[in-house]
Amino acid sequence: MSKRSVLLLLLSVLCISGVYAQSDNKKNSEEKSSEKALPPVKKPSRDFLMIQLGYNNWSKPDSIKTKPFGYVFKASFCYDFPIKKSKMSFATGLGVNANVIYLDNQKLINNDTGTYGASAHFVTNTDNPKRYKFVTTYLTAPFELRYFQNSNNRNQGFKAAIGAEVGLFLGAHTKEVTSVDGTVVKYKENTKRFISPWNFAATARIGWGNFSLFGSYNITGVFKTTNGPDITPFSLGLCVSGL
Repeated sequence: MSKRSVLLLLLSVLCISGVYAQSDNKKNSEEKSSEKALPPVKKPSRDFLMIQLGYNNWSKPDSIKTKPFGYVFKASFCYDFPIKKSKMSFATGLGVNANVIYLDNQKLINNDTGTYGASAHFVTNTDNPKRYKFVTTYLTAPFELRYFQNSNNRNQGFKAAIGAEVGLFLGAHTKEVTSVDGTVVKYKENTKRFISPWNFAATARIGWGNFSLFGSYNITGVFKTTNGPDITPFSLGLCVSGL
């Protein structure tokens, strides 16, 4: 092969390589431009964390006197399972529930088997206390069927949920604040006696974005069936959710 032929062959190869290089550069540029044009993908909020604070009281016999400013605090972590591509989902998780009730010139007697028998009783408090409260705490497992109007961003739009809450009793105590000869004295008594080991409640939420109203009504009583008065707690309040 002559030198002239070799030179022509090399020039042909270089030209073809240049054409392919330009084609590849154009293709890569178009792909990058297309990637920039795509909107960012946002992971939807699933109401992973819920903080609830509200009013708490009892459905009870008339002989039990409570003050009107009891409160409940709940905090829970829930994992959300979307139901296919619908706006519905199922959620469950783990949390804690603390219920506070203030008695009105009464106190709880649950450590005297002689006078009152093997049951809890509420009697007149002759100490004239400034405050007397009864606190119960539960480890809870919430279960919710949820609806989200905005399934792509659940921190926006209408939302609602119905469900149930199962609670495992952790502890309870009474706390009395009174005055003795002008000195403030506090009496605290921890107790688990006569209190039901489980707590079952029906729940509901309705709201917009990160804020909703919640309601809860117990199916079980505070005390065991044969060991105390028939008391059913209920609560209403505000729920803040997100993440």
